[in-house]
Amino acid sequence: MFEKLEKQTLSGRVYTQLQRLITGGEWEIGSRIPREADLMEQLGVSRNTLREAIRGLVQVGLLETRQGDGTFVTASSELSAILNKRMSRSSVIEGLELQHALDREAAALACRRRTDAELEQMDYYSRLCRENIDGPNHDAYKDADWNLHLTVMKASRNQLLLDLYESLFEKLQISILFNRFIPDSRYDIGHPALIAAIRDRDAERAMQAVDDYIAHFKAPHEETDDPANVNLPRNGA
Repeated sequence: MFEKLEKQTLSGRVYTQLQRLITGGEWEIGSRIPREADLMEQLGVSRNTLREAIRGLVQVGLLETRQGDGTFVTASSELSAILNKRMSRSSVIEGLELQHALDREAAALACRRRTDAELEQMDYYSRLCRENIDGPNHDAYKDADWNLHLTVMKASRNQLLLDLYESLFEKLQISILFNRFIPDSRYDIGHPALIAAIRDRDAERAMQAVDDYIAHFKAPHEETDDPANVNLPRNGA
């Protein structure tokens, strides 16, 4: 009934090994992978075998080869690669609406399922957001805000929701940083209303807090003639 499966090729095994380095976080998004010669020596394979494996990872969107610059990690999973590619064709409004849906459900679930330790983490990242909003280090603010949202996601205890959010890591981070520079961006820095609602386990208030901050950040984009044409910034923007 079934045909006998062939053993995985050497390039296939190299593909799997490199893929694990990416999905396991050893090779982080945005980092350049080791030189071809170094990888060949470490893996004990030929140039052709290595290149075949890397081509496969490029095709699924986990790596990107830049002429004269090297090969870089562009996504942490195949799901992330697919979703980020799709979001590259999306508008700022569409990105915010997606974040709205995810944040709202996570907030409601977090009200029922969060731990005291997670609440302390939310307070910590909220404080970092406020401390870095005026600072020259854009990454410090972006990372604090991202980790705050990620903590709420983890507190939801919904692994599928968390996986989806983490798969959109790159584009949602860009959106977070982009919102920092719009007029009145100080609104709800650190999301105190959201955290207060989660502390009180009040799902209605938590969802309303999400509605409020998303509406605030959507407003400037909705004033454009055609919001659908306002695309999310690409890498490095």
